[in-house]
Amino acid sequence: MNAMSPNPSKKYDLNFARWVYDNVDGGDRMALCMQCGTCSGSCPIGTQMDHGPRKLFMMIRAGMKEAVLTSNTLWNCVSCYNCVVRCPRQVPVTYILHDLATVAVREGYAKAKESDNAKFANAFWWSAAKYGRTDERLVTAKYYFSFGFGQGYKMGMANLPIAMGMVKTKRMHLGMPHKCKNTGELHKILAKAAEIEAKKHGAK
Repeated sequence: MNAMSPNPSKKYDLNFARWVYDNVDGGDRMALCMQCGTCSGSCPIGTQMDHGPRKLFMMIRAGMKEAVLTSNTLWNCVSCYNCVVRCPRQVPVTYILHDLATVAVREGYAKAKESDNAKFANAFWWSAAKYGRTDERLVTAKYYFSFGFGQGYKMGMANLPIAMGMVKTKRMHLGMPHKCKNTGELHKILAKAAEIEAKKHGAK
């Protein structure tokens, strides 16, 4: 099966539900969900989601691809894993939400690409992949300026007192970014991982 999810011909398309079961990390256990609501009830930020995990899973089962991949539920998950620990059927809720967020970005859903969480994740991953470590200054700058130069400058100035406080208490260093040893080897590992992932999706 191709890595891209099927394009629905109607609002409710069960081909999408089948695709999630077969292609999303943990999706094969979604059939065990009994809609008890423990996941949504355990979520510390559930009130900030347009659909709680329980409802989102029901939407997946109904084949509502567009509604699922544009839901802010995918991006508001704080990875506390309360839902995973408490699920009586051991459904890996967090893993499913994270993988669906990846699908949303990969398939070009504008709302997913423009979300604050997606922008921060991109900045975080850029620093980790380039240096083998996350540099607070670079991650923050890349995240702020992803909103545009003017907005990035305003956000930076608004948080300058916090940054200076971190420098003063030696929680943030000045100078060149810290790197892990053998960054060249790290880049080879990441390149190989990307190659394996591409082959994996291409074989489906």
